[in-house]
Amino acid sequence: MDYIRRDLLTGGGLKSTLITTGLRGMTSNPAIFEKAITGSNLYNDVLNSPDAKNLDANGIFEKIAIRDVQDACDIFKPVYADSKNRDGYVSLEVSTVSLGFDTKASLSEARRLWKAVDRPNVMIKIPRHT
Repeated sequence: MDYIRRDLLTGGGLKSTLITTGLRGMTSNPAIFEKAITGSNLYNDVLNSPDAKNLDANGIFEKIAIRDVQDACDIFKPVYADSKNRDGYVSLEVSTVSLGFDTKASLSEARRLWKAVDRPNVMIKIPRHT
């Protein structure tokens, strides 16, 4: 599934889709989150939180993305377990805006995000530059 949005995670839509379609994983990226955040008020709890006042745009994005990816990973956990860790992954993408072509920094950022999400079925993607 190439889509993520808060209400899909909290309203039972993702669980229902897993059951009815046999969905095996989910991907996210900054563009998907941008559409979800700007197209709804589902993230106002984070956007209007006291913490948000101390964060830059990337920090707010990361807070939202990590929470949603954690929740999606939790929903996909049975798929992950039943497939013996072959399926049931949810992806989160490393931002390359500030990292450019710095391989070492990109890997470090991927490890940091993996630890922040703290779910065995998260897949951290490093976009390919063309």
